[in-house]
Amino acid sequence: MDFTAVPGYDAAAAKLLPHAWKAGAQTLALRSQLEAMEDGGVVLISAPANPFRCPPGPYERASLIAYYLKTHKPRSKLVILDAKDAFSKQRLFQAAWADLYPGLIEWVGLSQGGRVTEVDVAGKTLITEFGDHTGHVINVIPPQRAGAIAQAAGVADRTGWCPVDPVTFESRLQAGIHVIGDAAIGGAMPKSAFTANAQAKVCAAAVASLLHERAPQAPKLINTCYSLVAPDYGISIAGVYHPSAGLLTEVEGAGGVSSLGAPRAQRVLEATYAGAWFDTITHEVFA
Repeated sequence: MDFTAVPGYDAAAAKLLPHAWKAGAQTLALRSQLEAMEDGGVVLISAPANPFRCPPGPYERASLIAYYLKTHKPRSKLVILDAKDAFSKQRLFQAAWADLYPGLIEWVGLSQGGRVTEVDVAGKTLITEFGDHTGHVINVIPPQRAGAIAQAAGVADRTGWCPVDPVTFESRLQAGIHVIGDAAIGGAMPKSAFTANAQAKVCAAAVASLLHERAPQAPKLINTCYSLVAPDYGISIAGVYHPSAGLLTEVEGAGGVSSLGAPRAQRVLEATYAGAWFDTITHEVFA
């Protein structure tokens, strides 16, 4: 988290207006606030500009909060204030919102005044260039950067992220240090759990090759990301990436997104796939 990016929103403010971008106390705080909100309340979500961890995350969160509101507090409203005019799986999300949550979710993009320029914690207000928005529950997802350890190690550049070699993931700023996952500048490859897992394997293989004085092979990496719009409504995106011109670039014609006009049975199936993916990756990483 970059707590210097939005005036009025720092680590102390996050205890009152949670970012909930790290599981634990923050996500529990957001849940408690939603449960305590009266029916007819307004939920505000502030989504940051790219790049940030889990690009579809704010919109999946908005979807599942909307599901909760529709089920338990149907007179309530959710507004997304966005610092960009386009987001991951946008057409799929917005079509699902129109179908599942008509009139409940309002998305305000950058050109409509969606970028939050200041946070009034005491007044529970998000200030934009076009006006102020007051809510009963406010979820501020601030701009992000690599963690403090990356700054201390000297592997982050002026963008706040870490430039790396796309074959070995070795830092371009500090020899002998390798950076993977959210902290790395991955070119076209998004910051996701699937990405970090894939990069870890490629990086480990590259380090093993370097230790044996062999040239690492240029990898092809895959990213897949599932999002739930409701517990039984899933959508997904996938991509294939390879090193090109010093960055990871997308392989043209590979990957894709869920069909916009898919039948509801397909959405149910993708929700099942999402659960299976989560079980598989957590077992692989933590078992």
